[in-house]
Amino acid sequence: MSNTHLIQRPLPEVVDVLVIGAGASGSVAVSELAQNGFSVACLEQGDWTPATEFAGDKPEWELVKQKKWHPNPNVRQGPSDYPINTDESDVNPLLYNGVGGSTILYAAHWCRMMPSDFQTRTLDDVGDDWPFTYEDLQPFYEEMERTMGVSGLGGDPAYPDEPSFPLPPLPLGKVGLKAAAGMDKLGWHWWPGANSIASKEIGHRPACLRYGACLTGCPAGAKASTDLTHWPDALEAGAHLVTGARVREITVDDKGLASGAVYIDRDGVEHTQKARIVVLAANGVGTPRLMLLSKSEQHPNGLANSTDLVGRRLMMHPYGAAVGTYEDELESWLGPAGQILHSMEFYETDKSRGFVRGAKWNLMPSGGPLGMRSGYGGRPVDESFGVNFHKNVKRVLGRSFEWGVIAEDLPDESNRVILDPELTDSDGIPAPKLLYKSSENTEKLIKWHVARAVEAHEAAGATSIETTELMRDCGWHLLGTAKMGNDPKTSVVNQWGAAHDCPNLIIIDGSVFATSSGMNPTATIMANALRSIRHLVENRATQPMSGE
Repeated sequence: MSNTHLIQRPLPEVVDVLVIGAGASGSVAVSELAQNGFSVACLEQGDWTPATEFAGDKPEWELVKQKKWHPNPNVRQGPSDYPINTDESDVNPLLYNGVGGSTILYAAHWCRMMPSDFQTRTLDDVGDDWPFTYEDLQPFYEEMERTMGVSGLGGDPAYPDEPSFPLPPLPLGKVGLKAAAGMDKLGWHWWPGANSIASKEIGHRPACLRYGACLTGCPAGAKASTDLTHWPDALEAGAHLVTGARVREITVDDKGLASGAVYIDRDGVEHTQKARIVVLAANGVGTPRLMLLSKSEQHPNGLANSTDLVGRRLMMHPYGAAVGTYEDELESWLGPAGQILHSMEFYETDKSRGFVRGAKWNLMPSGGPLGMRSGYGGRPVDESFGVNFHKNVKRVLGRSFEWGVIAEDLPDESNRVILDPELTDSDGIPAPKLLYKSSENTEKLIKWHVARAVEAHEAAGATSIETTELMRDCGWHLLGTAKMGNDPKTSVVNQWGAAHDCPNLIIIDGSVFATSSGMNPTATIMANALRSIRHLVENRATQPMSGE
């Protein structure tokens, strides 16, 4: 789909709502607000990304994904990216700046959290209970699944309500059948994976062409990125979008309420956009960065940060994996690159394992010659390049797949986002620095789960298995740095995303997660954003606003 739907309108001096970030949650907010009669503007530091730029249908695909389409902004270094200091982090953050945000590059795993994920303090005496339940979020999950055109098979017994989906599941392929046979031999749960990738034509999106290039953008437009699913309707309804707008500060009025934002355009010109309400949707690193940058007389520790919790409790989902190689030709270069199967066999706490909480497993194909470490796999250089490189590729290409382990990451106040004292972005704004270490519980959890994934490969007949107990480039899920809760002394925002210290600042991205679950978070981020914005719409008459 082209971007000819982009509608240019002069910005009002003051808008009802200013949304910062045009990704998964920001897209939901802008679309919902515009269609309910609010004047709304969105500031996005990136730009539109035309599908013609994606390399998944081009011969050079696996080469350009090493730089231009790399998910780590420190590697990619695009004009809309800001640097992130990871010198003191076990995991690199992965994200994309642009209209659609990280949905441009995500693998499109669509996973609801489990009911237990909302009650870890009650059930396991760790983390915190969320201020609402699975049942409260369920109707918003269902609505987002329809909007995103999710493909999946209903009736998964791992969930109490056995959710259904608007489209049938994507093909299991030879990879899925091989892995499922191993799981059946062990008697372990598996289910066709749900993905926000169209298995059949839906709306203006075609069916998946199975390029297997989901992580570098979908050339066909089958993957549900929010530049396709939300922005056309938002713009048609009258929303304003400013791309190339790097926000430097959220401003406040004399009452300490959010009153707009200062941003710098790509010509280096500074602008101020005034607003009655500000919605932050800049991800779990960008949101606390902006809040810490926005110090004022009314908020001397950073915006809405009287608890000193802004930036703390960073969760990034450490990821382990077991890659099995098989004698059979499995066509494992075929897409989708999302989850073919998932398993919830070991998701809930069993304290006899020596740790609490669990992990979701996802089955993923190994991709092309340079994909999924198929040519290297962590072996010594002399075993991996030259003549041995060709031998390894011939042995592995099309014959391997990965059981990935998404470990629940427990909140820790020492894991945090801070402002780097020296590093800045290209506009001279202080860059974020991550302080993040995996916990002993996480290390035990991943080691145990990877060992079980090895068993799953053995049961399926793998001839060799390689494991990774912590993949450094795995930080897709940036969560917890502006925690939601009922108590203003122990949380940053309430259950609707409104900041306790600044009630017209609404935060709707993954920052607000009280715990991380073991799930890919996009479904929950978007469902929670919809719930929060619906509440704002329904309570507009009593919503505190700047300028009143």
